[in-house]
Amino acid sequence: MVEGVGDEGRRWSAAEPGFWRQVVGQLGTALIVVDPAGRFLAVNPAAERLLGRAAAAMLWEDAHDLLHREADGGKVPRERCSLLRAVAERAEARGEGHICLRGDGRLIAISWSASPLRDDGAFMGMAVLLTDAAGDRSARRERAAYTRALEDLTERLTLVAEITDVLGQTLETDEALARLGRLLVPRLADWAAVDLRIGSGQVHRVAVTGPEGRDAAQEDWRERLPEAGDEASSPLVQVLNGADPVLQREADVTAPVSSALATVHSGFLRAVGAASAVTVPLGSGQQVTGALTLVRTDPAHPFDADDLTVVSDIGRRVGLVIDNARRFGRQRAVAEAMQRNLLAPLPQPGRLRLAARYQPAPAGSQVGGDWYDAFERKDGTLALVIGDVVGHDLTAAAGMAQLHGILRSLAWDHSGPPGAVVDRLNDAMPAITTVPMATLVLALLEGDPHTGPWTLRWTSAGHPPPLLLTRDGQAKYLEAGQGLLLGAPPGTGGSRPSATQSLPPGSTLLLYTDGLIEIPGSDLDTGLGHLRHHALALAHEPLDTLCDQLPARMPPGSTDDVALLALRLPLP
Repeated sequence: MVEGVGDEGRRWSAAEPGFWRQVVGQLGTALIVVDPAGRFLAVNPAAERLLGRAAAAMLWEDAHDLLHREADGGKVPRERCSLLRAVAERAEARGEGHICLRGDGRLIAISWSASPLRDDGAFMGMAVLLTDAAGDRSARRERAAYTRALEDLTERLTLVAEITDVLGQTLETDEALARLGRLLVPRLADWAAVDLRIGSGQVHRVAVTGPEGRDAAQEDWRERLPEAGDEASSPLVQVLNGADPVLQREADVTAPVSSALATVHSGFLRAVGAASAVTVPLGSGQQVTGALTLVRTDPAHPFDADDLTVVSDIGRRVGLVIDNARRFGRQRAVAEAMQRNLLAPLPQPGRLRLAARYQPAPAGSQVGGDWYDAFERKDGTLALVIGDVVGHDLTAAAGMAQLHGILRSLAWDHSGPPGAVVDRLNDAMPAITTVPMATLVLALLEGDPHTGPWTLRWTSAGHPPPLLLTRDGQAKYLEAGQGLLLGAPPGTGGSRPSATQSLPPGSTLLLYTDGLIEIPGSDLDTGLGHLRHHALALAHEPLDTLCDQLPARMPPGSTDDVALLALRLPLP
């Protein structure tokens, strides 16, 4: 900017004829101006280059006669010229792919856009912008290809993110692989197969997923495969032995093989009509747990190097999920075994009958700390216990074992009410266990085990109430005796309460953990209502039948484990 030049000065400078000539001359787009008769009035340098003609050779020439041609080079009748029509109508117009004759004799396709020029309302001619139509088409193709590439990349990244999210929601190998197949087919492949290493040299085909209308026999082709060996020409063997991912074209798919494992895999590829396939390791480095093979059957859309990169990334993520699932499975098995082994056999004193069930959490959930116990105390009184340690892992299972043993010791020779026993347990818990919090019911059954009469004394440390079923069809929750859960600071709330209830002959007492009454999306009262209803329907069944069928009749969806302890009193 020149110092001291104001807005008026800048407008005056922009209005100078030389300024506009400079703008038009440096314009990168070809521009011509024709008069009302269609003759050249002006041609900028870009138009000279595009048309291969000097401006001086075009001025005052008829633009249509000089340039416009048929595809074979013949002249176009003037009545068919859309530019002349626009000049005659003095209106804006556009044209695509019109053939023009360059000065060097070559024919080129031109796209144009024309606008009328007026001076004080008088029509002076048309300004016409010209572009190379072939270049435009090439640019459009490039833009379309770039857009498709971006869309394809977005879709692949979305797929990888979705697989990561979905597989992260389960720790069950079978469920993870089923979800994987549904995500990959048909979005990325027509068929998918997963082979896992099960032991030293053992390979199992554990999942095969195909498209809609698939041959069901192929999807059922899940079996133990021949040992991998070390045959270098088989992609599956290479990958299982830690080699890089492999991309197979149609010729590679049909190539002969020699090892037993390679023969089985090659047979699968031929059976599904593979036009191309990728085989990638599940996991990475030394942690290869198996292989993922994806198949496309359309020769026009084979896998490429970009697909191989994406599938390799998916394979690494799936391998991590499977490894975590296997570790979880081992921990779960240990915890379940620990719990079952620590659940002591039930006594059967006199004519009293006891039954119990422990049901692990469903697939996909972690093991909890639920337990039951029943034993005869030093004075012959029958003690009944149901409990739940906070947590869902091996720590919870170990804590359950600790409480189980300590409570037995405290209750065996203690002659006081059950609330006093649980108070002692609560005081001792921080010093000699690792349990932060727990709930339980301790119930003592007093009376002759053969003839009765029977009185139940109990206390509850924040646990769901026992359910009493009588022979006359009544169901009553024993809601008295409620105290704070275990883990509350010593002395909080005073001494724990104990409650007393006479039990009629033939009645059934049910102690249970909250996994039995938890219903997703519902409240505790609804769960207790379902338990009352189903327990009454089974009240006259043998005790083992009641314990077997009651959990099965409760609404599904609970993710917690379940412990159930049942006592039945004899009839006179």
